[in-house]
Amino acid sequence: MSIWANFGEFIASTASQAFSAVVESVRTVFEGDPATRKQVTFSIAIIALSAKMAKADGIVTQEEVTAFQELFEVPQKEAANVARVYNLAKQDVAGFESYASQVKALFPEEEDILRDVLDGLFHIAKADGVIHERELGFVETVSDIFGLGHREFEGLRLRHMEPEEGDPYLVLGADPNWDNERLKAHYRKLVRDNHPDRMLARGVPEEFLRIANDRLAGINLAWQHLCRERGI
Repeated sequence: MSIWANFGEFIASTASQAFSAVVESVRTVFEGDPATRKQVTFSIAIIALSAKMAKADGIVTQEEVTAFQELFEVPQKEAANVARVYNLAKQDVAGFESYASQVKALFPEEEDILRDVLDGLFHIAKADGVIHERELGFVETVSDIFGLGHREFEGLRLRHMEPEEGDPYLVLGADPNWDNERLKAHYRKLVRDNHPDRMLARGVPEEFLRIANDRLAGINLAWQHLCRERGI
């Protein structure tokens, strides 16, 4: 079953008008199905945090939720359910820091999937062709709440915002002092760890695998720069 079908069933069965209660409901509704629970939770996290990011930018428009639906290919019949979660989050008085903390609590000790959420936010932020200063500050604060270090966030930022000009060592999370063999081993591990199959295994719905494909493209671009620089 598609994640959007599961998502639609969940939203239809949730009467709450408080977003925090919607998030909490995921724990019980899918208690016997941890794989689906993780997928639905991931989807809600992306939708809700992108709604808060739109609000933080100061301009909230229908185009932003439409951009989400187009970026992640939401079927028309599920668009209303996505919009409902988006609007619940947008209208909730709770700050986005509270949301980010909730998301981190839903994925304890799962930094990889938290990185996937951050990648999703970057995709939403640049859907209109530019990442605004407030959007960048929003994603950086969420990254801090998730517990990622500054250097890792900078690599993420460069991959999305300066793929050609950014420091390839930062993008790859590598040390310039490493020899070629260690660097090659690190690159191969990155490719394995970020393969779409690995993302599926950790709970990212297949509808969101554009994140994996774009990430691999960024990793390969940085690697190509290093190969030219080092003559590998």
